Amino acid sequence: MLLAVGLPAIPANATNTVGLFFGSVSATASYRSLLAGRWHRLRWGLAAATIGGTCGALLVLSLPPRVFSAVIPWLILFAAGLVAVQTHFTRWVRRRWPQAHENSGTLAVATLPTGIYGGYFGAGQGVILMALLGLTYDSDVQRANGAKNLLAAAANGAAAVVFAFSGRVNWWVAPILAVAAVVGGQVGGRTARRLSPAVLRGVVVFVGVIASISLLVKA
Repeated sequence: MLLAVGLPAIPANATNTVGLFFGSVSATASYRSLLAGRWHRLRWGLAAATIGGTCGALLVLSLPPRVFSAVIPWLILFAAGLVAVQTHFTRWVRRRWPQAHENSGTLAVATLPTGIYGGYFGAGQGVILMALLGLTYDSDVQRANGAKNLLAAAANGAAAVVFAFSGRVNWWVAPILAVAAVVGGQVGGRTARRLSPAVLRGVVVFVGVIASISLLVKA
């Protein structure tokens, strides 16, 4: 959306990250009852997400803008592919490593690269986290979703701080995104249990593929 209204790639990414941080916090708040008593299991994952988000944001700022612009459509396509195969992949891994979810260190190792990806780009970060959390944290989808919101907030928050000090954030647009994201986080958090996973997955894959093709054609 930000690219469509004319923002360059890096300012669009930075502004989006700042705005969506508040959405992640809002969504986390709606799942606070499912996070109660589980902070000790998530502490290393939170640290990894924070470090990863910081590193990802620094990569955005250090690499030439053309690199970021060139990789956007492929990252979106990758995220869409993850959504498409998530269920089958999760089942396969869980059969091979049934005890992975009991190790908090495994959660941290899995969260670090996801945090880097989230800080660098972010599209599909929640999908990746959901797949990993189902393996390394809790197989219950609602508990995994609550933890996903928390870890995404940590990664986005760390990246948002880096971007805020970089001068790349459009501060006219960021508050609009923040308000919309807070509302969306609350609505999404309250209605998530009513959604059909199959329908949602299909919509995300369709939108991701169309967006990727559109950006590749424009390039």
